[in-house]
Amino acid sequence: MKNLIFLGPPGSGKGTQAVKLAEKIGVLHLSTGDLLRTAVKEGTELGKQAKQYMERGELVPDELLIGLIESKVTNGDLDNGFILDGFPRTVPQAESLDGMFEKNNMKLDAAILLQVSDEEVVKRLSGRWFCPKCQRTYNFPANMPKQEGICDDDGEKLQRRPDDEEAVVRNRLEVYKKQTQPIEDYYRKKSVLIEVNGEQSPDSVFNDLLKVVGSQVTEERI
Repeated sequence: MKNLIFLGPPGSGKGTQAVKLAEKIGVLHLSTGDLLRTAVKEGTELGKQAKQYMERGELVPDELLIGLIESKVTNGDLDNGFILDGFPRTVPQAESLDGMFEKNNMKLDAAILLQVSDEEVVKRLSGRWFCPKCQRTYNFPANMPKQEGICDDDGEKLQRRPDDEEAVVRNRLEVYKKQTQPIEDYYRKKSVLIEVNGEQSPDSVFNDLLKVVGSQVTEERI
């Protein structure tokens, strides 16, 4: 069984890699954002409670998020393993998650950290552009328009999303370091943290992730 958590700063690529790896190894990809939206749409009891917070623009309490994840446990959705992406974000959330796992006789196999430097994050996120007309996206340097600053499809001037401005990106990084980075030490002390170089090409990162998961499966079988 492969029960994994993905960690990493904004722009590390953890969301994309988590989805791809989950599909490859046949486990469920769990995004708390998707969980919340689905629960609200389906009108579950937890979804109704979460909706009240979301409509007020407030953060959904940790116990509600844990409850949403636990509902996936109790209905058997996680029996073949999971990759949890976007949660936990704080040490108290990690502790609550561990408590829920223990209650349900589950264990976390690994917390995988995609290591990306601050400057690389800034370069990646501030290099993202989009067309306001057709919504096509571009990304420096891998996917740039033929004419700088102009959409290939309709000739519109490209824009950068407000949260991709360099000053905003650097602020997001500071928030990450204060709130989320302590989780790295938490999982390191529990001997489940595995670090992967996230500054490689996406294919190289994915291959390293497959090696990590493969070696872990081999160790479990010995």
